[in-house]
This record gives sequence, C-alpha cells and structure tokens, in this order.
Amino acid sequence: MNHIKQIASRLPEYGMDAILITSTPGERYAMGFHGEGLALISKEDCWYFTDSRYIEAANKCITGAHIDCVGRGRGHRTLAAQVIREQGFGKVGFESDSMSVDALALYEKELPCALIAAPDFLSHLRAAKDAEELDFMRTAQKIADKAFANILDFIRPGLTEREVAARLVYELMLLGAEKPSFNPIVAAGANGSMPHAVPGDTVIEKGMFITMDFGALYHSYCSDMTRTVCMGQPTAEMRTVYDTVLNAQLAGLSAARAGIPGCEIDWAARAVIDQAGYGEYFGHALGHSLGLEIHESPNCSPAEQTIMPVGAVVSCEPGIYLPGRFGVRIEDVVILREDGCENITASPKELIIL
Repeated sequence: MNHIKQIASRLPEYGMDAILITSTPGERYAMGFHGEGLALISKEDCWYFTDSRYIEAANKCITGAHIDCVGRGRGHRTLAAQVIREQGFGKVGFESDSMSVDALALYEKELPCALIAAPDFLSHLRAAKDAEELDFMRTAQKIADKAFANILDFIRPGLTEREVAARLVYELMLLGAEKPSFNPIVAAGANGSMPHAVPGDTVIEKGMFITMDFGALYHSYCSDMTRTVCMGQPTAEMRTVYDTVLNAQLAGLSAARAGIPGCEIDWAARAVIDQAGYGEYFGHALGHSLGLEIHESPNCSPAEQTIMPVGAVVSCEPGIYLPGRFGVRIEDVVILREDGCENITASPKELIIL
C-alpha cells in the first residue's frame, strides 16, 4: 500500500514540482513503509532513499519508486539534491509542520531549489481514509476490544494501576498489535479526575471507578478506546455521572457524520453534559481524528469549523471529571459517512460492575 499517485496529483494545486516527505507518518503514508528515509515525489515519478538497515525490506515492500541506498558521502540530502538538479525542479514542497528549523536550514543549504512550506498538504489527504486504511483500523480496534474483554477477567482489588496497564500492553501484543498506539491510561478512584493520568502505584479498591484508555497499532494504524468500570457497587452520584456521560456519547454518535463542521458533533454531546449541570467538568474536545497518528485532524471540538470529510475516522469521548473525587470517560471510534457513522468499537458501554 502506498499513496504516491494521490500525492502526485495534488502538486499542481500547490504550484510545486515535487514534495519532500521526511516525517515518520508522512513516509509511512506515502510509501507504505518506514525506513527512516526520505521520499521525493514529483508529478511523474518518485524516489526513495534509505540506509543499509532498511534497503532490503524497502525493495521488497515499495512499488512505484526508484529506491537508492545512502552511504558515506551520499546522504539523504545529497541524493535528493542530485535528483532535483537532474530533473530541473524549481519549487519543492516540504512538511513544514514536522521539520525543525535546524533541519530546514540544512535542506536550504544543500538543495538547488526553492523550498515551499506545505503544512497541510498531507494532512488533507490523510484526513479521509481509503478502504485499505479502514480495514487496518478495524482490525486494530478488534484487537483493542478483545484486550478489554480479557482485562476485565484480570482486574481485582489489590492490583495497582501500573499492573493493569502492563497487562493491557501484554494483551494487545499477544492479540496481534505491533505495539500500543499510545501509553495506556489506567486511572483508579480520584486519579480518574485527571483525563491523562499516568498509571502509578494507586491500589484498586472496592467502590472505585477505573478508567482505561488504550489502543492497538496494526500495520502502523491506530485504534483508541476508553471504558470506565466500577470495582464493586457505585454510589448514586457515580451512577448519575456515568449515565450522563453515556447519554452525551450517544448524542455525539447520533450527530456524527461527514459534511458538517466538527463543532456541531461536539455541541451535540456537550449540550447533554451542560444540561445535566456538569458542563464545567468537561473541559476537552469531544474527539479527534486518528490514523497513522493517534491525534490527527480535523477534530470534533467546540472551535472546529473544518467540514468533516467522508472516510474520516474520529473518536467520540465525552467525560466528566470531578477534581479529587472521580472521573468517567467513554470513548468509541467511528468512520464518518454522508448519512451518519460506522462505529467500529464493539465493547459494551453500559456500566460494568466487577
């Protein structure tokens, strides 16, 4: 899988003869391969440069590109400069949203062309996933769903957050993930009021909510999900908060579709939490796009005016966080369609009491 043709077709729109792909997700999207290399794509051709650690795999995996191996005296920029000179490229784009100032200075010094900042060039393409990308993401989510089912049989009083997080990683890897798509969040009791709590030595006890936010990486594509479960019976207030978050999520899922700005999806869920009197305790956006990275764009946030494209994959994850007491978050991942969305998260959302 690669997206060389899609990238090449957009170059005239940006007035560029070619584009340099230097970021890890950009390389993976363009070439269907990651070898710490550099891709140079023009309207008619493509070149890819990597080193001896990856050259054999690159030749096996990449189609539609001239592949060359860097070495002493012929680094990535040297080989790119040679192609640019031979092809007469005058304007070459670069991923300005992922290239450092120091790296840009080196490219400007060594490449015989004008470098054009193209921060949104790949992000626009990556926003709408194709059929193969969606299949990878469905598989990644199936792995996460199965890991969640397995972790429910593991959790018990006396375990620490850290132990549960470690077991989640083990389950994800055992089930076929390349690795977790991010470091899992496991937050028990009062730690649940911190949306991005880091698993620590807090011991799980009866009467605690336990929030778990995690995902699997499959063929470099991410999944993401959150479930909050209760160890023993919750209080009446805990149930009220949980039900409010669940109703907000269902409202967000009902509103989720392509062709509208992300803020409209956010507002649908946020209104439920506001009306229940917990608005000040829901501070983050309803959701974000994901794919090769766990956070991509466009988002489902109060300020997002970008029209959501067909094929975008976004999370729907409202939460209520009561400082020093507890928190609840429920997250699914959906594929946006013209008439709604496909929810690829299969795990149950009704409150699970362990």
